[in-house]
Amino acid sequence: MTFEWKGVMPAVTTKFTTEDEIDLTSFKHNLQAQLKAGVHGFVLGGTLGEASTLLNHEKEALTKVALEVANGEIPVLMNIAEQSTKGAIEAAQKAEADGVSGLMMLPPMRYNAGPEETITYFKEVAKETSLPIMVYNNPVDYKIEVTLDMFESLLDCPNIEAVKESTRDISNITRIKNRFGERLKILCGVDTLALESLLMGADGWVAGLVCAFPAETVAIYELQRVGRIAEAIAIYRWFLPLLELDIHPKLVQNIKLAEVATGIGTEPVRAPRLPLSGAERERVLKIIDDGVSTRPELPNYQNL
Repeated sequence: MTFEWKGVMPAVTTKFTTEDEIDLTSFKHNLQAQLKAGVHGFVLGGTLGEASTLLNHEKEALTKVALEVANGEIPVLMNIAEQSTKGAIEAAQKAEADGVSGLMMLPPMRYNAGPEETITYFKEVAKETSLPIMVYNNPVDYKIEVTLDMFESLLDCPNIEAVKESTRDISNITRIKNRFGERLKILCGVDTLALESLLMGADGWVAGLVCAFPAETVAIYELQRVGRIAEAIAIYRWFLPLLELDIHPKLVQNIKLAEVATGIGTEPVRAPRLPLSGAERERVLKIIDDGVSTRPELPNYQNL
């Protein structure tokens, strides 16, 4: 398999039983639905995957199932979100030993690292793994921005190859392309800016609502790829109220409810998260129900 930073890569959710154990059967079912819909990779251990609550042996079990489902057809990536450089190196090396194809990396967690510290953190990890790395640049949620000047230094590392662009500044796509050309691949990390980002030159989309609506997500990517923009826009406009469930502190609960509605997921989350309740739950369910009841008819997007 040739690894390419392109296409739709679900930031997959982790499934739990009501007894708070990993539900590998439901996890596998969802991944199979993603693969059937034509996604281009799996990203494990992100925010949607509730990574901060997972134990190491649980991550290993999820990786094993994801690799089994992918079966060499698409890459499996592991997210690295650690508090120390030592911990990040250890996690990266463990992921490589487990057989993943690449890494998504957040800046240091909890500590608000400065530019030099952030650059050093990424470089030290990159030196200790042969895997290709996508830097997750999300200053809105994680309070550390990886600027273009910082990327200039980071690209000294040949295996730092891509950025998950989540600054919410759509013009940053053009800045990156103008400065780095094809040296730094771009994957949009914000569902509500995905089509705009792709049209401005992003190479792919690390998606959230794809976990519940894989076919619609991949259809948008494939249609825009071949220039059938009006059709992509029509699906995207239908999708937007659902996509907005991703840009919310309770995105995990929101998206898991959507997975239940489409028959490819389960609702349990791991504490301290709790399931949605009351008026908040009813509001989210109405958005999901409205979306499910008006799902668009899709063209034969897998053969474009």
